[in-house]
Amino acid sequence: MKMAIRVFLLLFMFFSSSYPTFSLYEDQVGLMDWHQKYIGKVKHAVFHTQKAARKRVVVSTEENVVASLDLRHGEIFWRHVLGPNDVIDQIDIVLGKYVITLSSGGSILRAWNLPDGQMVWESTLIGSKPSKPLLLVPTNLKVDKDNVVFVYGNGFIHAVASVDGEVLWKKELASEGIDIHQIIYPDGSDKIYAVGFLGFSEVAAYQLNVKSGELSKPSNLLFPAGFSGDLSFVTDETAVAMDSTGTILVAIHFQDGQIRLHQTPVSQIIQDFSGTAVILSSKIPGMFILKIDSSVAFIRVINEGKLEVVDKLGHTNSISDSLPLSDSQEAFALVQHGDGKILLTVKLSGDWTSNLVEETIQMDHQRGIVDKVFINSYVRMDRSNGFRFLIVMADHSLLLLQQGEIVWSREDGLASIVDVKASELPVEKDGVSVAKVEHNLYEWLKGHLLKLKGTLMIATPDDVAAIQKIRLQSSEKSKMTRDRNGFRKLLIVLTRAGKLFALHTGDGRIVWSLLLNSLRKSEACENPRGISLHQWQDPHHHALDENPSVLVVGRCGHSLDSAGVLSIVDTYTGEERSHMGPLHSIIRIIPLPFTDSLEQRLHLLLDGNQQAHLYPRTAEALRIFQQELGNIYWYSAETNKGILRGHGVQKNCVLEETDDFCFDSRDLWSIVFPSESETIAATATRSLNEVVHTQTKVTGDQEVMYKYISKNLLFLATVAPKAGGPIGSVTPDESSLVVYVIDTVTGRILHRMTHHGSQGPLQAVFSENWIVYHYFNLRAHRYEMSVIEIYDQARADNKDVLKLVLGTHNLTSPTTAYSRPEVVTKSQSYFFTHSVKTMAVTSTAKGITSKQVLLGTIGDQVLALDKRFLDPRRTANPTQAEKEEGIIPLTDSLPIIPQSYITHSLKVEGLRGIITVPAKLESTTLVFAYGVDLFFTRLAPSRTYDSLTEDFSYALLLITIIALLVAILVTWVWSEKKELQEKWR
Repeated sequence: MKMAIRVFLLLFMFFSSSYPTFSLYEDQVGLMDWHQKYIGKVKHAVFHTQKAARKRVVVSTEENVVASLDLRHGEIFWRHVLGPNDVIDQIDIVLGKYVITLSSGGSILRAWNLPDGQMVWESTLIGSKPSKPLLLVPTNLKVDKDNVVFVYGNGFIHAVASVDGEVLWKKELASEGIDIHQIIYPDGSDKIYAVGFLGFSEVAAYQLNVKSGELSKPSNLLFPAGFSGDLSFVTDETAVAMDSTGTILVAIHFQDGQIRLHQTPVSQIIQDFSGTAVILSSKIPGMFILKIDSSVAFIRVINEGKLEVVDKLGHTNSISDSLPLSDSQEAFALVQHGDGKILLTVKLSGDWTSNLVEETIQMDHQRGIVDKVFINSYVRMDRSNGFRFLIVMADHSLLLLQQGEIVWSREDGLASIVDVKASELPVEKDGVSVAKVEHNLYEWLKGHLLKLKGTLMIATPDDVAAIQKIRLQSSEKSKMTRDRNGFRKLLIVLTRAGKLFALHTGDGRIVWSLLLNSLRKSEACENPRGISLHQWQDPHHHALDENPSVLVVGRCGHSLDSAGVLSIVDTYTGEERSHMGPLHSIIRIIPLPFTDSLEQRLHLLLDGNQQAHLYPRTAEALRIFQQELGNIYWYSAETNKGILRGHGVQKNCVLEETDDFCFDSRDLWSIVFPSESETIAATATRSLNEVVHTQTKVTGDQEVMYKYISKNLLFLATVAPKAGGPIGSVTPDESSLVVYVIDTVTGRILHRMTHHGSQGPLQAVFSENWIVYHYFNLRAHRYEMSVIEIYDQARADNKDVLKLVLGTHNLTSPTTAYSRPEVVTKSQSYFFTHSVKTMAVTSTAKGITSKQVLLGTIGDQVLALDKRFLDPRRTANPTQAEKEEGIIPLTDSLPIIPQSYITHSLKVEGLRGIITVPAKLESTTLVFAYGVDLFFTRLAPSRTYDSLTEDFSYALLLITIIALLVAILVTWVWSEKKELQEKWR
């Protein structure tokens, strides 16, 4: 018996000591968060398909990403995000091993190692005048044993060695007054040619020696009618341009230093021509493309500049650049659209009648039309040429097509998210399976075999990834129904392309996607773009009968005066319920705190004439709005003029046609900031749906402080006009940062504070009664973060219990924004070591949990900083009562704890925004960060005090309980036997 007890105790101690060893294994990564990598909309692509190397395509995107993609699967080999101000102009491959990128308007030339993406060298090309950036990579040209790259930018032409980036020579052309449009190097020549326009009516060509850069006497020719648009080169010696009227084509021939022109009216080669024509950018030898209304014409240039129409197509098309097949043949791809299909055709540039390839491919209409196409060739088994097509769609997705099939696709539109809203999932109904995953016997056996290999620790990296995928698919968090903790939701995201995606918070998968009809290019709306998302309908009382929906707001152009478009989309199914537009311009959208009987939220849309339009346009919504007419206020900030105004609703608009849903606005107040000393830099307001748990704050010495909480407060910051530039552009004596807290109903300034010797960039976040903002201190040469807390002094006498019993307190007295508030502010500043790109604050269901400030750092990571570190009541030597309250001793700097990075070791490249969504579980908030990459996680600022963690071992708990019960039983039996033996003695 003693031996059995000892064995039991040893086993019990073993199980007890094994509990702390449970940790996160490699195949468990991503169970509570997910990270997705993208590159954005591709604008340049260069294929590298040598037999000895891995087949890849190098691309650059509109998000300023240069990346190398696997041609077999579309995966990213490597990528680099150059930043928002370092726009990539052109890319190419030299020596078969370097990727060359030209960026920043022709100012920066870089070389990247093709296999691994490491930067080999970087050259800064300084110039005197902004100009069109051009990159020329000759095939076999060496200067002093170095392969040379020619770059034109900022008015200079540079010859750069491709091995080390050394500038061999440079020559200024901007002083000559020429606007260079093309750099040409004829094979085997010792000259390069720079061709462009002098003014609007003169064409000029410059000759430069490739070895020394010596400039020969330029050739120029006057064309009195003038030119419009760009030069389109069809050969090294011939270019085509359009005259200033858009009705005459001018063929320009360069030979032996001479320039000749040949004019051809468009009406002479194209029948029934009227209006104006535009030459489209293309690189097809001996041919150019002319756009006339909704059709395009392919025109060949023959001897002496004569023009011949090859074909005319009457619908949208995309054309690739030419691809050399042999010494004498070049091919190009033509894409035509049909009914849910695209027709891919490959033609020889010299033979329009025959087609090398003709393929028809089914295409999802939610991808829109083809925007760009890039072509690459390979040799088939029968020694004939096959072709790959890299296609960029209107929704910014990227596809590789080969042999009539889609080999792979990438949803790179998600790299350009402009707004995000969260939506609940459907309620799980009895007997109804919302989502079902079916597996056959083979998949079932395969899954169990993989799990067995993982248990035996013999799984390969691919097996580990497959095990992780199976766990994610079979886990509770991937279901398409609501969970009791509120962790499972849909993230509705709007991209710059005007496409909506619904992302599941469990694993980040795309549940549905929709390219909105209202944001598709049309004659009425030529340049549509999405602006924002707003909650339109969020049914609570009718959750089983009605689906939630969102309002999508867009514009038909880039200016604020462009016509607006609206769409209402079901968040469960992705169906577009209705769309409106083009209609009035949309400057601002104001969600109102009112809903109708269908739980549709009322919105005010302000146009360029400061008129307010009510939506939804129903009689019930109008009745609700008119009842609350006197309680609706908003503000507008004219940054360029330095004026802040407050507005209210006045009366119905006076229009030619009566519109009961249109209202004129009236100016209530204005604040004019002196232009010689202050410029508006940033504003911040409270979130409309923020929940405040309590309006009081009890200090350690039992004092009660009342928070001044108002949804009408505005935080505004101004800087000195000279301090609006980059850091270090002004001296500390010339810079200042002034912050204001303003009531937007009355225009009353509640608080004003000046930071001398400080400047932006400024980021701020406003929550409850406190504001945190980040800026740069020029005197200390460090970043700073400051906090302002606002408290209501008018309620300080409400602590008398006797007054509360007798009813003489003012807690129930009506309050108005026009009464002068008695507020007191507390503020404190701290040094901070990081630059910040964006800021957010955690939000929970009831507002009980402690707050954390989420900082998007310059390193594209997200740092969670506890609000306790930003307490203005911190002192160097806190009292015992303050220590019990939890106040941290004052230090001059804010600590950065490595474990506080919620993105861990990951980066959200190109980080632009962070949103937080409360879960039903009070301790937890959902965090979504987006940029070029996407990242999602769950955060518990005060730990999970109201639930057990997901990795809690219920099996170990059960074993422990059973072991304790067995120990009690064994001990009881042993005690009974021992007591019986003692009685017999």
